[in-house]
Amino acid sequence: MSKMLTIGQVAASSGVSTHTLRYYEQAGLLRSIGRTDAGHRLYSPADLDWLQFVMRLKATGMSIAGMQAFAALRAEGDSTFGARREMLVEHRDTVLAHIAELQANLGAITDKIAFYEAAERAASSTGHADNSFVKDSQ
Repeated sequence: MSKMLTIGQVAASSGVSTHTLRYYEQAGLLRSIGRTDAGHRLYSPADLDWLQFVMRLKATGMSIAGMQAFAALRAEGDSTFGARREMLVEHRDTVLAHIAELQANLGAITDKIAFYEAAERAASSTGHADNSFVKDSQ
């Protein structure tokens, strides 16, 4: 049998607090987690795989409501493969758009760094800033 982990062990290995794990379960993001006779949670390897996927959805900006909708479809079973795929395609496209926006912003920052490097070189070679150098418009 695969090794089952307590909530504390899952929290330590995943970086997700025990409070968050309980919240995810209450919010329907995690299926009912197994319990010991004493009522302590025991997470299976499948639970950990699903938790890792939920964390990826969160890290890529999916809302709790979106994750709940996805988890609800997952709980319905194989008949929802198409709907789940469509949700992930839409989320992927949103993530790709965000990445493109970040890359454009990073490009502007990189250009500004190059501007300041060139301005510093010009200033150090003459001993003062040359106002005729390309103007810092932003």
